[in-house]
Amino acid sequence: MTDSHVYMGGQSNATSLTLLEKVKVKDQSSWERLVTLYTPFVYYRCRKAGLQRADAADVGQEVFVTVARKIADFHRDRPGDSFRRWLGAITRSKILDAFRRMNNEHRQAGGLGANPRLDQLIACESDVEELEEDKEADRIIYRRAIELIYAEFAPLTWKAFWHVAVEGEHPRDVAADLGMSVNAVYLAKSRICRRLKEEFAGLIQEDPL
Repeated sequence: MTDSHVYMGGQSNATSLTLLEKVKVKDQSSWERLVTLYTPFVYYRCRKAGLQRADAADVGQEVFVTVARKIADFHRDRPGDSFRRWLGAITRSKILDAFRRMNNEHRQAGGLGANPRLDQLIACESDVEELEEDKEADRIIYRRAIELIYAEFAPLTWKAFWHVAVEGEHPRDVAADLGMSVNAVYLAKSRICRRLKEEFAGLIQEDPL
């Protein structure tokens, strides 16, 4: 979904910066990583709104072009501000635009009446409450973040983390199954959670699974 012409600028070597901070200083690889992180969320929102697959993909392209243009304007100054909420508002706007285009094309082809889904979306002036209550969206983003750092850790570390953090198993049981000490299991979870927080601070909900 990413536009290869977006963010063709200097690279940032400040590895201590979070992903969002790197994107704001126009680091191309970080921009691509951000798009990879949030593409499933945008697609999910589009499909949930009623768009077909091809239309959802087109809207996703429009969303990230807008994000690239406006990312410098995103700030978390007030309680409740979040990147997902900001991105969700952009996505909703593009979804509405897509339904309006479809309605216009339908009318030009001789059809009558508006798409009922468009009427429903317009009637709901904001889907902020829906976004805040949408735990599935949080899980989608969190799981993609996990995928992005998977290669940085040994398989056994991942197994311990996954069983405890994702499957909700007790560390003592996981330690017995994997032949690890209980302390090693806790350490595995801590290391991966810390890595997620370091890179994706401000972008993902902590432990939403």
